[in-house]
Formats: sequence, C-alpha cells, structure tokens
Amino acid sequence: MLQIRIHGRGGQGVVSAAEMLSIAAFEQGRYAQAFPSFGSERTGAPVVAFCRIADREIRLREPILAPDVLIVQDPTLLHQVEVFQGLQPEGTVLINSQRDCHALGLADLPQQAVRWCSVPANAIAIRHLGRPLPNAVMLGAFAALSSLITLASVAQAIRHKFSAKLAEANVAAATEAFEFVRQQTQATVDAQAD
Repeated sequence: MLQIRIHGRGGQGVVSAAEMLSIAAFEQGRYAQAFPSFGSERTGAPVVAFCRIADREIRLREPILAPDVLIVQDPTLLHQVEVFQGLQPEGTVLINSQRDCHALGLADLPQQAVRWCSVPANAIAIRHLGRPLPNAVMLGAFAALSSLITLASVAQAIRHKFSAKLAEANVAAATEAFEFVRQQTQATVDAQAD
C-alpha cells in the first residue's frame, strides 16, 4: 500500500488533490481512499489531506503518520509545519517551488528521500488557469515522478471533478507539469551517466 500525505493551505485545493488522486488510482483498477484533516477551516490555514492506494481493499481509516510520499503544495509550510515527520526511508518528496532543496534551506533535512523534485506549480497554474491553484499541476508532476498513475488517469480524475472548461485548463496544466518532471528526471539520469 502506498501512503501519500499532501500539505498545503486552505484554498489551494489540497482536499481536491487527494480526492482526484484516489479517483485516478481507481480509474486504473486500484483501491484508494482520500480524506482530509483540518485545523482551522479558513483560507490560508494549513491543511493536510491523505490518500492511500493499494491493490486490495483498504481497511485503515486513521491519518497517515508514516507517508511513502509527501506532496507539499505550499513551500512556506516547510519551515512552519513538520511536513517531513514520519517520511519513510526511500520516500518521495514533491514540492511546489521554482527553487531546489538547497535554495529552500532543506539540504540536510530530507536525506532519506530517494526521489526529490520541485515543480513550479504556481507558475504553471497561472499560465493555464490565471490563478495559483497547484493541485492538478502537482498531480501531473506526481504521475511523472512515481509512474504509479498515468497522466491519462489524472486527466480523467480532473474531468470528473471540474466543469468542462475548467477541467481542460487543469488537464493542460497537469500535462505541462508531467512533461516538466519527465525532462527534469531525464536530465538527472543523463548527468549521473556522465
């Protein structure tokens, strides 16, 4: 079972991201569940949502304390909330930022993470949606980084969640993020081969 914890702020679509991720997994024949954890329910307040994906029925219902994957939709949370708490050894970290881990002041923190990727999700969202709503963008990036879900299933989940016009803009943003991560991953592989 893959356990994913998504951190962000109210108004960034954190809960919707977890729901769409579970729909995308379901579209591929997997079992999935998504649920939020709210503190103060207001725009800008820290929000956490959880998603589990498995090949068999999921009976757990508690919050994810030891995630395999962390998706951070708002980099301002990195030094305000314990986002890395419980991250599994060899975990995956995906952060919405134009800066790398050194520039974010995290050079030493997530050393256990095997996969680390930052994506300029807000910039991509603004290009396609006119607003910094990173949730669909981060799902496109996650699809490329994890190879667990396909971009097609992410697009289907987005279309399930949003109206036609808004869905297509979000699909375009997710697709751009998918390609961004694929190119970044390929560049890393090429650099390691040299």
